Amino acid sequence: MTRTLSEENYLKAIFHLSRNSKEKVSITTLAAALENTAASVISMLKKLTAKELVDYDKKKGASLTTVGEKAAIDIVRKHRLWEVLLAEKLEFSWEEIHDIAEQLEHVHHPELADRLDKFLGFPQFDPHGHPIPDIKGNISKIFGTLLSESAVGVELEVVGVKDSSSMFLNYLKKLDIKIGSKLKVEQIIDFDQSAVIKINNGGDISVSRKFLESILITSTGN
Repeated sequence: MTRTLSEENYLKAIFHLSRNSKEKVSITTLAAALENTAASVISMLKKLTAKELVDYDKKKGASLTTVGEKAAIDIVRKHRLWEVLLAEKLEFSWEEIHDIAEQLEHVHHPELADRLDKFLGFPQFDPHGHPIPDIKGNISKIFGTLLSESAVGVELEVVGVKDSSSMFLNYLKKLDIKIGSKLKVEQIIDFDQSAVIKINNGGDISVSRKFLESILITSTGN
């Protein structure tokens, strides 16, 4: 069954939005994620329903069928494998690879993902810390917890990002934060739950709550 680039983007968006919930994805949520109108979203969901890729209810929203989920996982797998190739073999920076992989993930060949996987040594995580589905579609749990859940004064190590947009990654680059960087939450501001953090044992910097909810960390044990 052939799928358009737009159809695949919808499948991937529904997959990501429904990962931590058994509820259907609402039209409003999907429209916001895809920066599209509700009318356009409904029109596409009807097409995907006709192809038996999506289960759409006009009141509750949309969820992936078994076939749709398999297709979405395949797209995600290719995207994250391409990111590994771009970063490790072609030496693109981590703020560049997402947008390039967005284009490459739509390349179709029955052996492409498996050959990429083997060539790269079967990586489990992409350069942003996201788990890569294996050949059977199994996905490991995300490694690490959100920086927003960390206690004050604990030595932490960055293991991934929840937001892999080029805008956020460029911001991290300016702050000299990458995988392996050391962080410590020095203070939580009661007013808006923003924080003061220390980066790589350097100076303190104020960051927003959104920032704290976009960084994956693990304790260094120190």
